[in-house]
Amino acid sequence: MREVFQQEMSEVQDRLVGIAELVKSSITDAVESFNKSDVTLAESVIARDSKIDDAVNELDEHAIAILARQSPVARDLRMVVSALRISASLERMGDMAEHIAQLARYRFPDKVVPKAIRPTFKEMGALDVAVATMLVDLLKTQDVKIAEKIRDEDDKVDALHLSVFETVLSESWSQGTETTVDATLASRYLERFADHAVSIAKKMMYLSTGEWNPSSN
Repeated sequence: MREVFQQEMSEVQDRLVGIAELVKSSITDAVESFNKSDVTLAESVIARDSKIDDAVNELDEHAIAILARQSPVARDLRMVVSALRISASLERMGDMAEHIAQLARYRFPDKVVPKAIRPTFKEMGALDVAVATMLVDLLKTQDVKIAEKIRDEDDKVDALHLSVFETVLSESWSQGTETTVDATLASRYLERFADHAVSIAKKMMYLSTGEWNPSSN
């Protein structure tokens, strides 16, 4: 029974990695579509989201079946439950990528944000892509050092997100309501993408170390 459980959990891990790779592709394409106002690329991200959702649903069904068949306890139970929570975070990350792509599609052929703050968004997008890349490696290797790096990158995203808010609230900001809303939403989506990656990193650290500190950054 133990061998069967290990095989089934190995499949869960493989599925999580596969979903994370889809999410990585989505955020990479979403950021590029946003920066370049590429509507074709944006459409591909939007279409890919249903594939991510389907993969998450299939993984969840598999994990629930493991719970029913194996009745795991202690660390084994934590592994299955963590997989369910991680898949939910990956699904939300896919949604954030889709939202960014939707903004690019809605504003095409114009760019979403004004020229003055495009470098900030370009940097935030690059950080999100880096986080997604690290997340794939984390789920493959379960290396807690990668989890720590993800949290460090999230701090950078948070600082840039704050700078966007400071900019749009400043007296020098002269853009209209629509542009202000777009900039605020786009910044929030990029920030939340990294937040969900941190949530996954914390779960992986807990599985590896047995220590849980939900308030840590």
